[in-house]
Amino acid sequence: MAKIMSWNVNGLRAVLAKGQLAKLLKTAKPDILGLQEIKISEAKLEALKLVFPGYTLLTNGARREGYSGTAVLIKKTWLKQNPLLNISNLTLDKFDAEGRLQVLQFKKFYFLNAYFPNSNHELSRLDYKQEFNLEILAFLKKLDKKSPLIITGDFNVAHEAIDLARPKENEGSAGFTLEEREDFTKFIKAGFIDSFRFQNPKQIQYTWWSFRAGARRRNIGWRIDYFLVSDRLKNMIKQAEIFDKFLGSDHAPIEIDLSFPQG
Repeated sequence: MAKIMSWNVNGLRAVLAKGQLAKLLKTAKPDILGLQEIKISEAKLEALKLVFPGYTLLTNGARREGYSGTAVLIKKTWLKQNPLLNISNLTLDKFDAEGRLQVLQFKKFYFLNAYFPNSNHELSRLDYKQEFNLEILAFLKKLDKKSPLIITGDFNVAHEAIDLARPKENEGSAGFTLEEREDFTKFIKAGFIDSFRFQNPKQIQYTWWSFRAGARRRNIGWRIDYFLVSDRLKNMIKQAEIFDKFLGSDHAPIEIDLSFPQG
């Protein structure tokens, strides 16, 4: 069994100061936790000398301070039984400079923790995001031939109308452009399963809310954080959840539980 969680923390230092990351680890006890938008460089991370009791921390901070970045926490007891075979990234400097992807290879699967670019309100980074989508999809297809994948993180797109509270008002907006939605569909057509939608076909639940106008209190949100898994893992999914009542960030943590065959 693997209990895997993901959370865009919108600033690692902020959730540490609030005690919310420690709370999540203590209450949920994930085997693996992927974090996105840690907003701290590798140099600053090194200076903090962060220690999470019972967990191993792997980081991929952006070169630009206070921006982007990813991190993974792995429970040491789980890691002992499921040792890491390799750690890598996308090996494309224009994306790796922003710390957008961590690739962890275990015996039974690859785990990818990703922070997809935001296309921005003026869609000024839409081309950059589409290039990232294209590169990462090609990368996933190659990896999937070797071992099944679990890819999680903030994809910065609501795929279908059910995935945001106000689809009509947001058509063409960042995160709900036709281009971004079609790119996400390409992941699905390539054989990757949206685990939450697979388990909950009609459930309306969100993972991100604007800080404006009491959006979270009114539940005017978007589902933009996902767990995608290789098709051959879909029958191993035991649970796919969104913890939308857990506070500390403008995003909610998400979880997937998978039961792997022994051996």
